[in-house]
Amino acid sequence: MKKAVTVTTSLRERKAKRGFHPTKEELIQTVLTLLQNHPLDQITSEQVLEASGVSRGSLYHHFEDFAELLELAQVRRFALYVNAFIERLTEIFERSETREQLISQCLLISREFQDPGRHDVRMERLTAISKVQQNPRMAKALGEEQERLTERIAELFHDLQLRGFGNPLLHPRTAAVLFQAYGLGRSIDDFTPNHMDPENWLYAITLVIENIFFPEQR
Repeated sequence: MKKAVTVTTSLRERKAKRGFHPTKEELIQTVLTLLQNHPLDQITSEQVLEASGVSRGSLYHHFEDFAELLELAQVRRFALYVNAFIERLTEIFERSETREQLISQCLLISREFQDPGRHDVRMERLTAISKVQQNPRMAKALGEEQERLTERIAELFHDLQLRGFGNPLLHPRTAAVLFQAYGLGRSIDDFTPNHMDPENWLYAITLVIENIFFPEQR
């Protein structure tokens, strides 16, 4: 069974999905459900139609082609990760009152999101990102979610700069991209036959957090 991010969404979240028609939303949710147990490239239109009860005509009324449905499902899963990360990061940044607390909380979230057991989630994100170069349609949709994540992290870092914690020489967007880069970069080790020591990786991250993001202010 494929391990993945949770795909269950609340009623409030569903209402906020850019005003999608209920049938369109039902088809996306069906693909999300199927993705819990099937690789994306093994999901067929027949499976989706049977599971959703939607007619083929309705599917192609709401989507340009079946590939667009699969793309939007991938983007939705990407968005779920973005939402979870933003919520967790906002929580720890806003409640940290000292540099020491901030560093400690950043290490906790690094340990949480970069756990070796989450390698499937990281690879899924990389797979989605890898498709944008040859797919302008998906690039636009995925780019909007990525921009939302980067902007929010940049806002949080700027707030920490104003509070005297964030490195004043580091542009907030640079910090936001770097923060994500070392997290996603963990994937480099995920598919190799020999793996690095996870604790030593966290030690390296500690050096980045303490000396680049939140150095002692003089």
